[in-house]
Amino acid sequence: MRVEEAVGRQIARLRAQRGLSLTELGEALGHFLDKPWSRQAVHQAERGRRAFTAAELTALALVLDTSVPALFRAEDQQIELPGRAVPPEEYRGILLNREGDAPLDGVEELIVALHDIGRVLSRPALARLARIGRAADELD
Repeated sequence: MRVEEAVGRQIARLRAQRGLSLTELGEALGHFLDKPWSRQAVHQAERGRRAFTAAELTALALVLDTSVPALFRAEDQQIELPGRAVPPEEYRGILLNREGDAPLDGVEELIVALHDIGRVLSRPALARLARIGRAADELD
C-alpha cells in the first residue's frame, strides 16, 4: 500500500467516526487552510489519490481531533515509498518517537494500544456484556 493510501484510509475512518460528511470535512479544513476542500478533493484524499502538504496534514489532524502521526497508521501492511517498500515493523517504528529523552516517549504506543482496545470493546457482544455488568452493579 502506498503511504498516501494509508493516510487516506485514516482520514476516511476518522471522518466516519466523527460523523462528518465529505463536504463538512472539506469546509472545516477551510478554517485552517486558504480555502475549503471540495467534496471531490476529500474523496480523492480518502482514496489515496493525492499527496499532502505539511499544512494539510496539520489541518486534517486538527479537524479530525487526532495527531499527525496517527494519520499515517497502517494496519500491518507493507508501505510502498518511491525508493523501496518498508516492512510493517519498520514503518510503525518511524511513527513512534525514538528519542529516549523526549517527554512524549511511549505516549504514541499507548494511543495506538488504546485505539485497539476501543475497537475491541466496541464490538456488539462486548457492549452487551458491559451493559449487563453495569446492571448487575446497580443491583448490588
